[in-house]
Amino acid sequence: MNSELSLGVKKISVPVNLPVFCCDISSHTAETSLAKEAIAELQISHPESTESNVKATYSSPYKSHLINAKLTPLAELVLKAAKEASKQYLTCDLEKINVDLFVADCWCSIYEQSDETIPHNHFPSDFSAVVYLEAEPNCAPIVFANSILVQPVNNSLVLFPGILEHHVPPTNGRRVIVAMNLFKLPRFYQQE
Repeated sequence: MNSELSLGVKKISVPVNLPVFCCDISSHTAETSLAKEAIAELQISHPESTESNVKATYSSPYKSHLINAKLTPLAELVLKAAKEASKQYLTCDLEKINVDLFVADCWCSIYEQSDETIPHNHFPSDFSAVVYLEAEPNCAPIVFANSILVQPVNNSLVLFPGILEHHVPPTNGRRVIVAMNLFKLPRFYQQE
């Protein structure tokens, strides 16, 4: 069998409404404080910014949650929010169907004047999340599908399907974020 044979895959664009979920996490000061400490520590232990579509002053490695355990409580909070959003708005109780979510990637970015993120998506992740630890009032929004702007505020969480294209235009204010990619995993695949 010729493995180089093209299958002739074609794209058909289908207009679909995809949800974006927002959550105020300002009452979760322990989780956000630890995450801020983790970012400061990552800047020391991993000072070189990770190359990516994020054109920020600093971006930590993609597996930062495995490098610095102080990100674990925030990751657990994001997982809880994703499960709640699934149950409440997507009519899917992951517990009842024996499916878990896990954080596959987690990175931290610090945006200063004129920093930006070029258009991209996070496929194949099921959900992506951005936690805004700091968001100056004049900082750039996250823009979904070139049309929906979500203005970040301090201690907020934005959760969205990983396939949803988004970008950040050049910012006029500081943004400090923790981003994550979440994947579904049926429990029978998990090792006991």
